[in-house]
Amino acid sequence: MNKLCAVNSALSSCRNRLNASREIAPVTLPNCRLIKGIETGSEDIDILPNGLAFISSGLKYPGIKSFAPDKPGEIFLMDLNENDPRAVELRISRGFDLASFNPHGISTYVDTYGTVYLFVVNHPHQKSTVELFKFVEADNSLVHLKTIRHDLLTSVNDIVAMGPDSFYATNDHYFSDFILMFLEMFLGLTWSNVIYYSPEEVKEVAAGFYSANGINISPDRKYIYVADVFDHNVHVMEKHADWNLTHVKTLQLDTLVDNLSIDPYTGDIWIGCHPNGMKLFYDDPENLPASEVLRIQNILSEEPAVTRLYADNGSVLQGSSVASIYEGKLLIGTVFHRALYCEL
Repeated sequence: MNKLCAVNSALSSCRNRLNASREIAPVTLPNCRLIKGIETGSEDIDILPNGLAFISSGLKYPGIKSFAPDKPGEIFLMDLNENDPRAVELRISRGFDLASFNPHGISTYVDTYGTVYLFVVNHPHQKSTVELFKFVEADNSLVHLKTIRHDLLTSVNDIVAMGPDSFYATNDHYFSDFILMFLEMFLGLTWSNVIYYSPEEVKEVAAGFYSANGINISPDRKYIYVADVFDHNVHVMEKHADWNLTHVKTLQLDTLVDNLSIDPYTGDIWIGCHPNGMKLFYDDPENLPASEVLRIQNILSEEPAVTRLYADNGSVLQGSSVASIYEGKLLIGTVFHRALYCEL
């Protein structure tokens, strides 16, 4: 009887973490269109200060559907300064294993000379690596510089660049095996963490998450934000000179928070969310995974303002994972579906 109760309790807790019973009312934006050419996901988006947006596409993630399971992943570019921006696939230099390219979270870093580095979380053969590229704008290409592997980078989800070869990364699970990942989620283990990586030092800097997902940095570069997708919250961490992080506060929400994007002018946090995580894992054409975009203003204040700016039941956009803003233009990406361009 006790064992049955324990199983029922774990099942109930798991359903709560997935927000399994939540339905949402639609919130529409007036000037939106689906982006032509992006059909198999736009899991993460990072926009440079000059309006060039990088989009990762084609993620194959355990337990989540893919419209093109045999197609390699891609990186797209959009110039948001154009009147009618379009997505262009970036060519990747020879020597890189394109066949197993499975891009997840991305982050850019621009050095003092204007060189643009693109960090891409990659899952070749369901492993975790970080691929470092240099962006060549003249011919819309990415030059592969190196592949980063480490024993602490076990199940990497997202990344935020700190320099030309250093970053923070989230491990969304302790285990990398799919069955063990499922058990980890079902049992509610808080073994997920954040890693700091540089060529000189690699270390755990934060731990105790159900599933650390999106990660980003405040415009003043003093704070790191971490989304815990299964705990429905965003953690604010203070960054120290030794790269360690200390917890400042946690903002609790009512949705599964995925990637975090920062407005560099206001400091607002834009989040692509999953209102009901159960629908994301269950492939039911009659009950599609919904999309939701939140904006958080003044997260360091005693009462941050949380605004739902977009919500869709999956009829237009399924499984939103990111929302990025540039001068009144909003890009909303998804784990495996389309991408939306809106003018606010």
